[in-house]
Amino acid sequence: MKNLAGLMKQAAQMQKKMEEMQARLEQMEVEGSAGAGLVRILLNGKGEMRSVHIDPKLADPAETEMLQDLIVAAHAEARRKVDAQAAEAMQEAAGGLNLPPGMKLPF
Repeated sequence: MKNLAGLMKQAAQMQKKMEEMQARLEQMEVEGSAGAGLVRILLNGKGEMRSVHIDPKLADPAETEMLQDLIVAAHAEARRKVDAQAAEAMQEAAGGLNLPPGMKLPF
């Protein structure tokens, strides 16, 4: 029974850490860019797009396809950064908790 109480206490601590991590992810901002900075996208730590900056030089209607490609590329870069930082935060929150191989906590 003593082990169960310890497990419950550890679970409560883990839940608190997860809630704190979720709040930090919402506040985090990560920028991805493409085309040498001509297109920049800002995401929060949950991957939600906050802003898009497009250099006025790309406003040429003849360059629409390139602009679309750059937006996708900038978003992909920002998303990779968000995923890396979120995984790092998750590792911190789960510190000391031995999860089975391949098991990931949701974030």
